[in-house]
Parts: sequence; structure tokens; C-alpha cells
Amino acid sequence: MKLLKIPKILFVIPIAITLFTLAVALSVSANNADRSSNNSDTEVFKKAYFAGGCFWCVESNYEKVAGIHEVISGYTGGHVKNPTYEQVSSGVTGHVEAVEVIYDAKAISYNELINELWHLIDPTDADGSFADRGKHYRSVIYYSSDEEKIAAQQAIKKLDESGRYSSPIATEVAPFDVFYKAEEYHQDYYKKNPLRYKYYRYRSGRDQYLEKVWGEDLHKRPEKEQSGYNKSNQSNSLAGTYMKPSDEELKNKLSDIQYNVTQEEGTERAFQNEYWDNKKAGIYVDIVSGEPLFSSTDKYNSETGWPSFIRPIDDHAVTEKQDKHLFYTRTEVRSKDADSHLGHVFPDGPEPTGLRYCINSASLKFVPKQQLVEQGYEQYSDLFNK
Repeated sequence: MKLLKIPKILFVIPIAITLFTLAVALSVSANNADRSSNNSDTEVFKKAYFAGGCFWCVESNYEKVAGIHEVISGYTGGHVKNPTYEQVSSGVTGHVEAVEVIYDAKAISYNELINELWHLIDPTDADGSFADRGKHYRSVIYYSSDEEKIAAQQAIKKLDESGRYSSPIATEVAPFDVFYKAEEYHQDYYKKNPLRYKYYRYRSGRDQYLEKVWGEDLHKRPEKEQSGYNKSNQSNSLAGTYMKPSDEELKNKLSDIQYNVTQEEGTERAFQNEYWDNKKAGIYVDIVSGEPLFSSTDKYNSETGWPSFIRPIDDHAVTEKQDKHLFYTRTEVRSKDADSHLGHVFPDGPEPTGLRYCINSASLKFVPKQQLVEQGYEQYSDLFNK
């Protein structure tokens, strides 16, 4: 049999292709290694853990600081796995409300993180933090290395010797063990619920205390706006959403009639409730969550004995659902975020809507127009300037 003569070029081509592919792969790998090396030179993310009272406030402060990538609210220092907010608040788990700070070690030092903590707490308070009392609100610096422990101890000694405080520093230094992320509604609370957060923070006395202690120095620390560390998804919304407390908290917070109406769909007596004939200017908010519901500018006398409105304060303030508890179907009205039972809506109201939102006083809290700014509802002030 005669053998075919195969040109040498056919052997060379596959080898050339293989060598070319290998060269490209090595080049890509080298480029990726270079990029990885360059990134490590500019961003070295580390984690640090601090407790300073309400983690809403601690998180919001740290997230504004240049060099900090992310801040997460949670619990640490306790003896129960995966604790809930209710368990931590009861004080039985030994946990402290804390934050996990993820920061760029090339842009901000651990000592600077500690310095930020001093500017948002009362370090002399061993039994809580401002309006929040209990050991689960105390201030703690949790260290993950000997270097962090020494830095924390030296920072406390320096602050103690500064003469800024008349009482000794009570902030603890403790070894870090495990951090449990808090429920999602606690994360970025100051963004999700800006009105409630501002009202809470003002009433806590935190900022008033810090202004008194630090004066002008309180506002001299660099923020993200100056360093390019802004989060692209930061919300500027004033409306926000509103949190519903636990059932245990509601039973402690609400009166019997308020709980019965909002949680058990009860009805108060006509003409024997707080707001049926209230004629003052202001807004009505959910007694459970504080979310704005109705305005006095839409209130009218329906002669039914309950507060009546021609519409909610905005189109998304309430939700509606069918109520078949009686012999005929009615339209129930509930608050959007806390899902509180408010009352019912009927098609027998005055113009321009033709609707009557018949609402239980027990589901409402009235905020006079003079207190809108103080209580965090400043955007509704324009309703009464027309």
C-alpha cells in the first residue's frame, strides 16, 4: 500500500496554535494578577466591632465617615446563638447592640475608628446609652487582635487623661467572638425610616450631649462626601417606611382599646373617643408605627361620632381590603406599613372625593401643626401654609 506524503506545515500549525493559546492565557493571568495586586494596594478591607447604644445611631454615624465601606447592625458578646431583637432587648442573652464596620485600612486607621466612637457616645455611662437603658446598650470596643486591644486601651487612657469628662471612662474593651446580623428592618434604619429615626434621635438626647461635650470639634471629621465613598443607592426620600414593634412591645405601649382596635380589628364607641370632634390643625399618624395617615385639612364632621376624612394624606398611606365580618361586605382601611386596623371607607362622603374614611380615634395619634418639625414630619408643614 502506498503511503500518502503529508506536508510538514500540517504538523506545525497545531503546535503554533497551542503555543499562541498558552501565551494568551498566561498574559491574561498575569494581567489579572497585576489588577489584583493593584487593588490590594488601594483597598484592604478589614472588620472592626463597636457598641455604642442604639445601633441605628452608631451605624448612621460610621456610614458617613470617609474610608468606611459598609456598616452592619447586629448583636455580639452574648451566649445564645442567632438571637432575635426581642431576646436581646430583654437582656437575657447577654448580647450588646453593636455594629460591624467594614473599612479600607489604606484610607482609615483603627485608631481613627475608635476616635469616631468617642464622638457618638457617652463613654462614662456603664448602664446604657442616653435614653436607652440596660447593659445591652452599653459601649464596648471589641478587639480581634493584640494590636487592636492595645490600641483600644491606649485610646481609653488618653481620653481619660484629657480632662474632657468629670467621670471615669466606662467603655469596655472585650475580645470579639461572633457577630450576628440583626433583622433586615434594622439595617440602614435611618434611611428606611428617616422621620422616625430623626424623632427618636432627637428625643434620646444624644446629639445635644455630644454638642455640649465636643462643640465645634464634633463637625470637623472628614465625611464620605469629601472622599468619594458615597453609596450609590443612598435614599433621599423623606417618606420612608415605618416599623411595627413586636406584639410584646405593643401590649406595653398601647392602651387596651388601642390594642383591641389596631390588632384585633375592634371598634370604639361613637362620640366617646378622643378625636371625633377635634378641630385643631395637624396630621393624624398611626398610633403603632407613626406613619402619616390623614390631615385635618381633609377632616369633616360626618355626624357619625368618629373622625371622618375625605381622603388619606397621600395615595399610598393606607391599604384597603374586603371585610365580611358583618352580614354585608365593607371596605376595611389599614395602615400600609404597620398593617394596623384603622376603620372603614364608605361611598357617602362629600365632594370632591365622595368618600368617607371612618376611622377609630384609638388607631391614631394627633400631631399639631406647631409640632410637625419637632416630631419629624416637617414635609407636611406646607399643608397648613396655603
